[in-house]
Amino acid sequence: MTAPAGSPRPSALERVLRAREISIVLAIALLVLVTAVGHPSFVKSQSIRDILLGTAIMVVLAVGQTIVVVTRNIDLSVGSVLGLAAFAAGTLLMDHPGTPIIIAVLVGMAVGAGCGLVNGLLVRFGDVPALVVTLGTLYVYRGVAYLWAGGQQINADELPDGFLSFGTSTILGVPYLALIAVAVLVAAGIVLRSYPAGRQLYALGSSPDGARLAGIPIGRRTLAAFLASGTLAGLAGVLFAARFGTVDAAAGTGYELNVVAAVVVGGVAIFGGSGTVWGAALGALLLTTIGSALPVLGVDQFWQQAIVGALILLAIGIDRLIAARVAAALKKRGSHVR
Repeated sequence: MTAPAGSPRPSALERVLRAREISIVLAIALLVLVTAVGHPSFVKSQSIRDILLGTAIMVVLAVGQTIVVVTRNIDLSVGSVLGLAAFAAGTLLMDHPGTPIIIAVLVGMAVGAGCGLVNGLLVRFGDVPALVVTLGTLYVYRGVAYLWAGGQQINADELPDGFLSFGTSTILGVPYLALIAVAVLVAAGIVLRSYPAGRQLYALGSSPDGARLAGIPIGRRTLAAFLASGTLAGLAGVLFAARFGTVDAAAGTGYELNVVAAVVVGGVAIFGGSGTVWGAALGALLLTTIGSALPVLGVDQFWQQAIVGALILLAIGIDRLIAARVAAALKKRGSHVR
């Protein structure tokens, strides 16, 4: 089928990204099929629901991480922000019975936004690489959570039934948390693709110097990216508290690495400038499905981690190959123009 007359044809990069997303879908389908053949219970409603719940939290985090990564930055603090926001929302609901759930959600997002703003300010005005800044704030935010918790944890019986029900209830078999993740995914996808501010994030990641010459407000866009990542990490923290019920200062430990893995495997270039939130969401679904399927197949935990690591290396290798071919194509095109 040919494109309608006058409609822009997809670029080579867009076609590659689309192909990668399709390959992830096929990989998920193959993994589910292989697991279901030997263990039919894997595709029963409870198992699928658990995968959707796990994926929902990861998708919300991955969307925020994608927004940062396309600007040629990274946010390693999202796991700690999730834990801090989860404890803040849980403490509010525990200490003030009758507080509406939406207030707890807003508080969690506000905590995340504050953390994201600090990250953005340090990267923007400290002139320090985001990798270093967010590695530091990862420990700072975790330390704040431990100091606040004081060795205590919030148990499910101390939280309102409505909040716990919110974390497990479904509509037509689809968990509320999954619907929230889809809403976040769609909103971010539209902004990044169709609004100038979203396109400017890609321009910033592709060429910071070029973006500056084009008049793009680099400082504001960097702050906005980290603010978005922190806010979504805060939302993920509230969803985490609602799903598990039990929250302590260690909540979200290690999530940052899984989120970065999901984003990279999903086709978002770690060097910035390309990738979509849709690919990142598929990466999150793939990693969650791997984490659920391999134990069922009797695969050792070590091999689960090795497989995820191999997927990351493969994704980075593909990104470098694509970048090299695009650069060669542009150089060749430039020579023809002359």
